[in-house]
Amino acid sequence: MADTGVSGRLGSAPSAKEMWGWIARGEVGLALGVVGIVVLLILPVPAFLLDLLLALSITSSVLILMTSLLIKKPLEFTAFPTVLLVTTLFRLGLNIASTRLILSHGHEGAHGAGHVIETFGRLMMGGSFVIGVIVFAILVLVNFVVITKGSGRIAEVSARFTLDSLPGKQMAIDADLSAGLIDTEEAKKRRKELEQESTFFGAMDGASKFVRGDAVAGLIIVAINVIGGILIGVIQHKIPVGQAASTYTIMTIGDGLVSQIPALIISIAAGFLVSKAGVEGAADKALVTQLAMNPVSLGMVSAASGVIALIPGMPIIPFALISVGAGVLGWRRSQKAAEPPPIEILPDLPADEEEPIAQTLAIDEIKIELGYGLLGLINDLEGRRLTDQIKALRKTLAADFGFVMPSVRILDNMRLPSQGYCIRIKEMDAGSGEVRLGQLMAMDPRGGQVELPGEHVKEPAFGLPATWIDDGLREEATFRGYTIVDPATVLTTHLTEILKENMPELLSYAEVQKLLADLPGQQKKLVEDLVPSVVSVTTIQRVLQALLRERISIRDLAAILEGVGEAAPHTSSITLLVEQVRARLARQLCYAYRGDDGALPIVTLSGEWENAFAEALVGQGEEKQLALAPSRLQEFIRGVREAFERAALAGDSPVLLTSPAIRPYVRSIVERFRGQTPVMSQNEIHARARLKTVGVI
Repeated sequence: MADTGVSGRLGSAPSAKEMWGWIARGEVGLALGVVGIVVLLILPVPAFLLDLLLALSITSSVLILMTSLLIKKPLEFTAFPTVLLVTTLFRLGLNIASTRLILSHGHEGAHGAGHVIETFGRLMMGGSFVIGVIVFAILVLVNFVVITKGSGRIAEVSARFTLDSLPGKQMAIDADLSAGLIDTEEAKKRRKELEQESTFFGAMDGASKFVRGDAVAGLIIVAINVIGGILIGVIQHKIPVGQAASTYTIMTIGDGLVSQIPALIISIAAGFLVSKAGVEGAADKALVTQLAMNPVSLGMVSAASGVIALIPGMPIIPFALISVGAGVLGWRRSQKAAEPPPIEILPDLPADEEEPIAQTLAIDEIKIELGYGLLGLINDLEGRRLTDQIKALRKTLAADFGFVMPSVRILDNMRLPSQGYCIRIKEMDAGSGEVRLGQLMAMDPRGGQVELPGEHVKEPAFGLPATWIDDGLREEATFRGYTIVDPATVLTTHLTEILKENMPELLSYAEVQKLLADLPGQQKKLVEDLVPSVVSVTTIQRVLQALLRERISIRDLAAILEGVGEAAPHTSSITLLVEQVRARLARQLCYAYRGDDGALPIVTLSGEWENAFAEALVGQGEEKQLALAPSRLQEFIRGVREAFERAALAGDSPVLLTSPAIRPYVRSIVERFRGQTPVMSQNEIHARARLKTVGVI
């Protein structure tokens, strides 16, 4: 017999240990459970086993309710729709099994369908089957009309608003990612949560129909059991009508209660789950935080309870206890709110440890001054603190542009408006604005005015129309697709744009030396060969500053140094050194400016303009300058604006492509009116780059 490479006993039955191992696996256990529910629908079940299954149904419903109460947010229980389906099927299977027992063994007495059903029936009937029927009907109506209908409506509206607000929330995540407030992993996590949220509420909307159908089925089964049981008892077993009505009604009502009580508990769990949207923390903490923290509300409750206690005929003790309890709790809350915040007293410095006068000569590279009303941004414990966002911003800029920005100093300035701020670069004003604490800034991604009540302003970083809205309008703004940012993010975004504009100034001589010193060991030789024999650190600094001025990353410092090393022996012109380095960074530039389709969109200069710029260059060698007539200059500016506006309408963000000889001079003109427009030369197009011409000037 040939060796098949399969070890083990072929054709032998699995051992008991292997069988239990398979059952212990979650998917196998779930499959067996569903098969068991189907078996309940087909095969008869003895009374003792039915008692066990009914006990399991009641206790599992309590477990589901406790889980819904104690989770912090609905997405922690995303399996609830599946649990709802399984428990509903389980209860229906038990209903059918109990119906079979009631109709087949009801003539033996109320214990014919098991002790659980008999006990529930006798407990709720109170000696009269009419009382049992009324109580059962009330429970079914409470479950069907009140709890299930309300929970289903909440789930339906939540699913609709979640799906409608999905694009706006995704844009907000993209905006935070672009601003450097979050990293890629955090963005993926938030997108995953959005996907889970929309799927969860959509599933809850459909799953609520299970409970409604279960209630209707319970009513029909009860009617069948009562009528069918009486007919079977009277006609088939010759039992008196009164005895048959009493016996079968006890078992039927008991069966209905054993089924509807777990259904009611699970409906309550569903109500807690869908109504917890937007509330963080377990249900007890959320309710205490929002209901028992306002001393004015507690005082009104105490006064109202006291007045009711004095009404003639009213029981004094219950209302008096409530009045005293609410009054004491309200007084304690008011006393706690009146306590001043703890103040940290710093010890006085000895005279010999005073700050040196020379320390006052130090200049802060980056400084944010806040009005006294914005000091809460620093210690905001509910959201992300301003300091945390600035740390994330510095990390992102370091990854994007290749060097670490200087530390940001934050201090207060009483001369500023209470909610105003000022950003300074080397002690000089670089930007200012105002934010509104406790409100949100809403912006239309299409550039239009936000159509919501609030204070209409200009967004400080880009000058776009924006509106400060109350936090209560968050859901409506999200539903309309507006981008929503908090005050700290508005300030951080403004800081981001200012830092990008001032990167050349922030790249100091000391920072360049640090970048050179931090190069990997295998690249140290390159620095030793260049500095100071070929170029100085100052020359390298000016080259790097020129690259940052056009927002080109200097992270690939080794390639930049190689480009400088090639050109430096032949020229000392910073302009020519920069052009040589840019050619070295061709792959990086083409990748950075590519479009969504992977192609590099370009706007080219016509031959006429190429010749015009070439002829307008005056001077010799490295001292060439551009001398273009003002009328021709205005004509060129107009042509650039029209070409790029047409490209923007088509959804493209192209680069302006010129010949290598005139690129620096064209860039010096374009940066005056379109500072964000990249200008590349033909030498900077990588061999494998795919080009897409979108316009010609």
